[in-house]
Amino acid sequence: IKLGFMSAFVKAATHGLQHYPIVNSVIDGDEMIHRDYIDISVAVATPKGLVVPVLRNCETKSFADIERDIIDYATKGRDGKLTIEDMTGGTFTISNGGVYGSLMGTPIINPPQSAILGMHSIVNKPVVKDGEIVARPMMYLALTYDHRILDGKDAVLFLRKIKDDIEDPRRLLIDV
Repeated sequence: IKLGFMSAFVKAATHGLQHYPIVNSVIDGDEMIHRDYIDISVAVATPKGLVVPVLRNCETKSFADIERDIIDYATKGRDGKLTIEDMTGGTFTISNGGVYGSLMGTPIINPPQSAILGMHSIVNKPVVKDGEIVARPMMYLALTYDHRILDGKDAVLFLRKIKDDIEDPRRLLIDV
């Protein structure tokens, strides 16, 4: 199986959710519920637009398992065979507007989830490396979150964890 870009983000988000479990929580009435499983809704392009099927129990899956599930959902989406059950019950969402050229944006939370990660296009940007200005591929990420559950500090630390894991995927393999 060929590993794609999205499986790395799912794996990094799963890792982040394990380190910051408050992000995987919901409010139900007057109670906060902490989930001990990670079901990530992942944006999949279909002829009618983006849909978000749910990758179940991501904490137990390998990169290959995640990639296989994404391919299966993409095929079902393209063929118009996704069910409501395929698209309900996610604990966190990853949306990828970058496939349509999005450079920035604010994703909208899928209730009752507490947060959503938005991925945007990769474009070359000027950065300083070793004292020189060079063009480097850059991607903006956006995290929208429910402040009733998640404090800004935890949200930033969670987002930083994803960034660090994407920039150095070895961290995912050795659980750093």
